[in-house]
Amino acid sequence: MTEATTLLDIAISTAKKAGVEVMRFYDQGDFEEYTKSDDSPVTSADLAANKIIVDELTRLTPNIPIISEESDNLTLAQRVDWPRYWLLDPIDGTGEFIAGSGDFAVNIALVENNWPVIGVIHAPAHNMTYFAEQGEGAFKESEQGVVQIKVADYDGKRALNVGVSRRQKISVMAQYLNDDYQYNHIPLGSCSLKSCQIAEGITDCYLRIGPTGEWDTGASHCILEEAGGTIMDSELNSLSYNKRESLMNPDFIGLGNVDIPWTEIIIKHRCERDF
Repeated sequence: MTEATTLLDIAISTAKKAGVEVMRFYDQGDFEEYTKSDDSPVTSADLAANKIIVDELTRLTPNIPIISEESDNLTLAQRVDWPRYWLLDPIDGTGEFIAGSGDFAVNIALVENNWPVIGVIHAPAHNMTYFAEQGEGAFKESEQGVVQIKVADYDGKRALNVGVSRRQKISVMAQYLNDDYQYNHIPLGSCSLKSCQIAEGITDCYLRIGPTGEWDTGASHCILEEAGGTIMDSELNSLSYNKRESLMNPDFIGLGNVDIPWTEIIIKHRCERDF
């Protein structure tokens, strides 16, 4: 077993361990809600899951530093020379967790040389785990077992399936799309689970307009790339990791099959941001 595979196993087991704790809060409905300085929600379940993940990864991989949405993170000068690090979001989709939809996930990525090489997304309420390792393909584990996943085929004729947020206006997202194409809109909550929908061929793309952090895309970026897709910013440039003082992402787009003419479909600079 290679070191990378061992680290993938660690990421999967850690995400599942955190998922058990998340579901304890979720099933009991007994959690505290807070508002962070950026007005985004966080709960006692997020903080408990964060502690489990940080403690577990620190114990098992003491020489690999950690960046988490729910921890105090270092300045760029302090982290820029890291050859690799764990990047995590204890609960992606906290709003969906609070709303009780079940569409939330534990995200863990390993970033090497500023690129995510391992990605794990565990959706405990759905008993599903998506995972990938660079060069080894993308997979989905469910009650039916483990299967390899790929983005959907495209014949140039069918309507494109677009993942949309339940908490964002479709009209805002739609202004980025070329009206010459037909679209079906498929709702889901968690940012990372929308990328997993693309990776397993349910949808073709997902546009995220609004604030997100690198922890929102690290795991799904790896999974989507290994399934045949990618994630780019709204200018169709590649996302970057650990290269800027801010860990916040630009608006981004999860893209499926490379045979789809994305440069024709995605309209740049078309809309004013309306959150």
